[in-house]
Amino acid sequence: MCRHLGWLGEPVSVASLVLEPANSLVVQSYSPRRQKHGLMNADGWGVGFFDGGVARRWRSATPMWGDASLASVAPALRSGCIVAAVRSASIGMPIEATAAAPFTDGDWLLSHNGLVDRAVLPLSATAESTNDSALLAALIFDRGLDSLGHTIAEVAAADPDARLNILAGNGSRLLATTWGDTLSVLHRPDGVVLASEPYDDHPGWEEIPDRHLVDATRSRVQLVALKGI
Repeated sequence: MCRHLGWLGEPVSVASLVLEPANSLVVQSYSPRRQKHGLMNADGWGVGFFDGGVARRWRSATPMWGDASLASVAPALRSGCIVAAVRSASIGMPIEATAAAPFTDGDWLLSHNGLVDRAVLPLSATAESTNDSALLAALIFDRGLDSLGHTIAEVAAADPDARLNILAGNGSRLLATTWGDTLSVLHRPDGVVLASEPYDDHPGWEEIPDRHLVDATRSRVQLVALKGI
């Protein structure tokens, strides 16, 4: 239902990840190549990055391809940890900037690619919106990111049809899950990229198997199989 991307490494511009590659997020907003559900991602976008340890965000409810300000400012925004996403809203979900990833608890930036029945998620006063992704993010923040794998398995047990691809960064670490949708990794000399689908045709992209937890730093990427409850 969405596409997302995470970067951890040497500081790079937002534009170099989100706008400039041949199959960048802006292209994936109208013509994704590997998306299993939905045809485009025109219901908003968000870019989050760490600035001196502070999580900062820029989010919109409009299509990424139509935002001239992003194209103007993104080359000047640089960070060693970036989480960005384009959104395809599920039926009945609000289309508003606060419903677009990345969500944050102040320490982590988090995106959800997928779908989950809101009835299995607890109501939360800290959720940034009423859509499923915002409620799921609030639950994950409440449980703690070190419990991400268990939280995803628990939600999946409550909603067997849920798709629960999570991508989160805290400035020194990227965490992700594959549960029902695609995720690929690219090791670069200056860092590591996790993305719903490759942003170019570099032969180094590797697909992450389904139902796995990914724990990445700048120097290593670890995979752990996720099991249902």
